[in-house]
Amino acid sequence: MSVDAVLSRIADIRSQIDALRGGTTTAAGSASASGDAASGAFADALATATGTSTSATTGTAATDSATRTPATSVDAGRGTLATGSGATGSDVVEDAKKYLGVPYVFGGTTRSGMDCSGLVQTVFKDLGVTMPRVVPDQADMGVPVGSLKDAKPGDLIIPKGEQHIVIYVGDGKVLHAPRPGKDVRIVDNWYKDSDIATIRRIAPSEAAAPTAARSVPTTGAAQSVTDLQTAALLSAMRGSAA
Repeated sequence: MSVDAVLSRIADIRSQIDALRGGTTTAAGSASASGDAASGAFADALATATGTSTSATTGTAATDSATRTPATSVDAGRGTLATGSGATGSDVVEDAKKYLGVPYVFGGTTRSGMDCSGLVQTVFKDLGVTMPRVVPDQADMGVPVGSLKDAKPGDLIIPKGEQHIVIYVGDGKVLHAPRPGKDVRIVDNWYKDSDIATIRRIAPSEAAAPTAARSVPTTGAAQSVTDLQTAALLSAMRGSAA
């Protein structure tokens, strides 16, 4: 079979495919995208089989973007988790560790110096969550955690009197900015439940599980499209080899 004859046959097949696609419904949208991809693969395979280079392309397959969606800036709220930012409790701990060694400065919120609530506000700001500036207001954010045994990494522990705040990092340790003359550090948690005014969870302890994509079975007209493309490819390759 000559190249011209093969290309003519392709045109006929595409006309049939287009006619079949015209009768598909919205529910078969994913099958249609699959058909577009198969059409492109068919043209590539034909060019390889006949030794010719063609620019015939019937469509572009849907692509999977690997770009991560940037975190959205959200306000911390009372009685709710700040899920909109995409941050988790583990992210809180990892970000807080960036500030280890920063000196305590009353009222500070930068690497030049920060106090306990300034550290908390800065960490959450890094993660896209807007937190209040002072401990009593921070102690109202998020959802309460019943006791130390229920605490997860990233939770905030506020002692009675609400004059200090620390970040729980897990394994019985906390990260905080202690007092003048000290720097941001991780130490063993010295608080008991009886010392604590509240434990607050601002970000969820774990990321939400991804929703599994629902597969759409290839049936009816969409299946006919696939069958036609397969038969056409085999026919064209046999003809070119003759």
